[in-house]
Amino acid sequence: MGEAVEAFLGAAAQRFRAYAERLAQSIGHTDRHEPLRGYLTGLVLPGGRKSVEPMAALLAPERVRQTHQSLHHLVADARWEDEAVLKAVREYALAALTQRGPIQAWIIDDTGMPKKGRHSVGVARQYCGQLGKQDNCQVAVTLSVANDAASLPIAYRLYLPEPWASDRARRRRAGVPEELGFLPKPEIALEQVTAAVEQGVPVGVVLADAAYGNDSKFRQGLEALGLQYVLGIQSTTTVGPEERRPRAPSPYQGCGRPPKLLRRDAAHQPLAVRKLALQLPPTAWRTVTWREGTAGMLRSRFAALRVRAAHRDYWRARPHGEQWLLIEWPKGSTEPARYWLANLPAATPLKQLVRTAKLRWRIERDFQELKQELGLNHYCQRLPANPDVPFS
Repeated sequence: MGEAVEAFLGAAAQRFRAYAERLAQSIGHTDRHEPLRGYLTGLVLPGGRKSVEPMAALLAPERVRQTHQSLHHLVADARWEDEAVLKAVREYALAALTQRGPIQAWIIDDTGMPKKGRHSVGVARQYCGQLGKQDNCQVAVTLSVANDAASLPIAYRLYLPEPWASDRARRRRAGVPEELGFLPKPEIALEQVTAAVEQGVPVGVVLADAAYGNDSKFRQGLEALGLQYVLGIQSTTTVGPEERRPRAPSPYQGCGRPPKLLRRDAAHQPLAVRKLALQLPPTAWRTVTWREGTAGMLRSRFAALRVRAAHRDYWRARPHGEQWLLIEWPKGSTEPARYWLANLPAATPLKQLVRTAKLRWRIERDFQELKQELGLNHYCQRLPANPDVPFS
């Protein structure tokens, strides 16, 4: 038994060394390699706070000050490209991840890191998922790839709120590059997705919550990239069942330009998805089990129907494309709990729709592990002067 454990630990140590060496090659100058190896080692060592000073004390108790300076220079001052490091991580991990099955999903989300004070870049009073309320925090937008076996974050960008982006003095003190301005979170996410497509990352169905799915430009951007999606939407989002689709343009009267825009009248108005769900007959609902949880199999009631998004369709010459509206209404609840729009094929079975939508749970587990095990929320994220390093 002891020999087996020793062999396992030896193999793990060898894999870690190979991983650290791969990342070291991605950051350039050789004088950064040793600090990077130490930094990675400090992240995985047991301990409380995963910031550079306590990590230095664990790594080199006899040389804490020198080690602290070396680690701090690496993460705060050295010029290196985060995209190159993330690419090295992705190439290393994707090989192992895809051995367990093909990539099924690209998961978009944002995560908040509670912060005190106002000097950390991007810190503001905004919604923090970790706290479940509005509070002082930094927020980062992320993109992960996932299958049933595992998931991997491949993009991570700090969100710069508009008050930060427009405050030149504050930007200068924090070292925010001039070219980095305000971008809404859906636009940041769409840039990350576009980059992943261009880099040839194995494609999956794009998943996101209503903060992204409610943005029609975001949905259209994914469609323009040829990507499938299952996106959360709010209960107030309007859609048009087939019988309520907008009317054709008015007949041409022989004068001026022929009418091209769709029309709506009292009988052809869209419905909020909540209202539509409440009108469905009992036979529309089916109980679906999607995976095993810690307390048993996870199941709920769902309905799915074909609809067309209705956002400003009266300015269009043709209706939006038909897609799925997926609704979850747990048994015993007084009304539906969640809604999704999905552009998956019309023949997609209900169980596949549900399992795909629910695969988004992996990102919540990722954030929990990154914060609890690797100290993601222990850092004062900053934007250094080097525009190639959007945060460290």
